[in-house]
Amino acid sequence: MATNPTYTISDLAREFDLTTRAIRFYEDMGLLQPQREGPGGRNRVYTSRDRTRLKLTLRAKRLGLSLTEAKDIIDTYDSPRDTGPQLRKFLKVLADHRRQLEEQMADLLANLDEVKTHEKEARALLAKIDQGAKTERAG
Repeated sequence: MATNPTYTISDLAREFDLTTRAIRFYEDMGLLQPQREGPGGRNRVYTSRDRTRLKLTLRAKRLGLSLTEAKDIIDTYDSPRDTGPQLRKFLKVLADHRRQLEEQMADLLANLDEVKTHEKEARALLAKIDQGAKTERAG
């Protein structure tokens, strides 16, 4: 009979290059649900399910999703294995996130255009100043 692997908080912290405090935060957010062992339940024991949920959480963060969005998506995978609702929810979250990123991109591009305009105006003014200084020295 094969036993399922378990992990300590230090194991997961090392594997995913996180602090134990970050892992406890994800636990507080309901993303991880370790079993408790030892005196007073002080030792956290994480299962393969917790490890997978942590991996998915970090992937969602890299995509720029909030922890709440990540939890909503990850929680759908704990439901029955009908992937239709899971995929629809995931696509909705991704579409919302893409729209938000596109709006931010448009704002950044507008800001960049404004910076370029100010740079051009400042260079033109500086050229006039430099030309005036040359004329004074020559005169």
